[in-house]
Amino acid sequence: MVEILDETRQYPALERLQRCVDLFVTQEGITQDITLILVDDATIHIMNRQDRDVDAPTDVLSYPLHDPEDASMPVVGHLGDVFISVDTAARQARQYQLSLEQEVLFLAAHGITHLRGYDHPTEEAWQTFNQAQKRMLDLLANQSA
Repeated sequence: MVEILDETRQYPALERLQRCVDLFVTQEGITQDITLILVDDATIHIMNRQDRDVDAPTDVLSYPLHDPEDASMPVVGHLGDVFISVDTAARQARQYQLSLEQEVLFLAAHGITHLRGYDHPTEEAWQTFNQAQKRMLDLLANQSA
């Protein structure tokens, strides 16, 4: 199950976001719960400074509750939390000529891929993220059709 919390109380398409993320998680075979939290730049800035020592807002932060590479760590029912800054997403959407909805779904796919234990230190590793992000945008296109 995916729980979506809109801390900004401003995101315009929560129902479609929920449908797309639910479909994505199902298609990816994820059986653990995920929480997706929409926040503003001020909130994610604080989190980024505290958790990554980066004194600036960012677009998405993922907090996994399980490390797939650590065999001693038990699998838990909650995969983790993904925080998305709607403010940053809106700026990036304008920059990349996407809708806010497309950018938020793009970031959701990115964050969920991190929860699954993937990272992107190389161009090759980015392919997993690019594929997930494309699948998410395809789901949105199918919802809009």
